[in-house]
Amino acid sequence: MGNLYLIPTTLGESDTARVIPPEVSSIVKGIRHFIVENIRTARRYLRKMDPTLNIDDLTFFELNQHTDSQVTEAYLNPILEGFDVGIISEAGCPGIADPGAEVVRQAHIKHIRVIPLVGPSSILLSLMASGMNGQNFAFIGYIPVKPAERVKAIREIEKRSGVEKQTQIFIEAPYRNTQLINDLINTLNDQTRLCIACDITLDTEYIKTQTVSQWKKGVPDLNKRPAIFLIQV
Repeated sequence: MGNLYLIPTTLGESDTARVIPPEVSSIVKGIRHFIVENIRTARRYLRKMDPTLNIDDLTFFELNQHTDSQVTEAYLNPILEGFDVGIISEAGCPGIADPGAEVVRQAHIKHIRVIPLVGPSSILLSLMASGMNGQNFAFIGYIPVKPAERVKAIREIEKRSGVEKQTQIFIEAPYRNTQLINDLINTLNDQTRLCIACDITLDTEYIKTQTVSQWKKGVPDLNKRPAIFLIQV
């Protein structure tokens, strides 16, 4: 029986050698079956990792939030036949805020060995650099898009942070970052700490923690830049 490898990817258009350990690249070069969110970007990533790789020799299974669980279960068949399979998400680590978790769940049911490989996670890297509570934290994912629901969610998140002494971590689609920042600044208490982290591991990386009152003096331009936000009361 083969293994299921969880393959990390870069968080943007950065050099793979900068954030992906050589041991990971070595393992990936030996895998011929991949479960991916997007076949085109996965092919590009693998070719970037190994320019000599013959992409046409590889088999790709596409996985997204719309993929039926019966279909994803079949993606594990090569493992039962003795081949290793790798999961590649769009950015960061598979299974963290991406649909790969469902495949991993099914792998455990089938007693398949799951091997996570080391790579960048924007959630952990931003938390490490934020100066906020790293022993008690929660990743919320996306918060509501509609203005009234978003403001309500922000208030609930802030309250939870204060009651549970917990860092709250969340993300937004890059093209909605500006609106989210405005809502955070206008909704949160002045003394609540807010960390804004974007372009993590890239040359344009920006990570800064300040109180909301300090952020009101000026915020960075995050339009269409991948970002992650953290608050702590």
